[in-house]
Amino acid sequence: YPPLTPFEHYDHGKDADPAFPDLLPSGEAQVEEITPYIGSEVRGVQLSQLTKEGKDQLALFAAQRKVVAFRDQDFAHLPIEKALEYGDYFGRHHIHQTSGAPKGFPEIHLVHRGADERAGIQFLQCHTNSVAWHSDITFENQPPGTTFLYMLDGPSRGGDTLFCNTALAYKRLSPEFRRRLHGLRAVHSGHDQAESSLAIGGICRRDPITSEHPVVRTHPVTGEKAIYVNPQFTRYIVGYKKEESDFLLKFLFDHIALSQDIQMRLKWTPGIVVVWDNRVTAHSALYDWDDGQRRHLARITPQAEAPYETPFEGEIGHEAGN
Repeated sequence: YPPLTPFEHYDHGKDADPAFPDLLPSGEAQVEEITPYIGSEVRGVQLSQLTKEGKDQLALFAAQRKVVAFRDQDFAHLPIEKALEYGDYFGRHHIHQTSGAPKGFPEIHLVHRGADERAGIQFLQCHTNSVAWHSDITFENQPPGTTFLYMLDGPSRGGDTLFCNTALAYKRLSPEFRRRLHGLRAVHSGHDQAESSLAIGGICRRDPITSEHPVVRTHPVTGEKAIYVNPQFTRYIVGYKKEESDFLLKFLFDHIALSQDIQMRLKWTPGIVVVWDNRVTAHSALYDWDDGQRRHLARITPQAEAPYETPFEGEIGHEAGN
């Protein structure tokens, strides 16, 4: 596959009615917050039937709530072409460098663990837990924004996903610390992912790349700022010596991982579609079942704008997370 080329992204959340009349119609949609600071669960709405206005509002709602779980959906039964046509509204489809995909549809990223899958077992032979916080494919020049993951099959228990609100993680820092993060840039690499795939006989669709992104990025619709580093793909802070970079990155990684009061845990059930904004969240899958049940999900990953930051302007009043 050739390298990914730049493209102009437009976030339709800018066009959304903030009252969400088409996404969450009164008398039909049942909405429950999973936690106060991140995550909403929605019933009574069929994503596949949303109008253009409903999709605009979906982009905004996901940016505001960070993660939205839609239950009882027919998305998994749509023809793949229709699912991709749906996702195309939110951005250019990303083709993953190493993941499995349905034949002829490399834009679909499959997440699969079969009964004979040993990757989780092998991982835990070298690690004390399976938690691996990240935002998706941040090594790309234009990483994803509004992202869709839907369940095809899964264990009756286990295999949950953790999410963290990285915009609120940023706000929890002191004003002086936030000020010092502005202007810093970090290098994100896809080389380790590519090499790991090839080492086990997997694929690598194109040459892996590195990208440089701001440590604090700004959301183009909400204006929120979020910490944009993660231990899976972020390698170092530009201009810092190794020890300095490692020290600061470890603090930011730990800040996200340990802030359980701005996290949520999602349980996967048949018919669920989870929509989240990769620009203001981090997440981790959990490998905590070993009874041979299959876990099979499909991800649609529209790319968004290249990460950018806006100037620090004496932001105050956010230390308590309000």
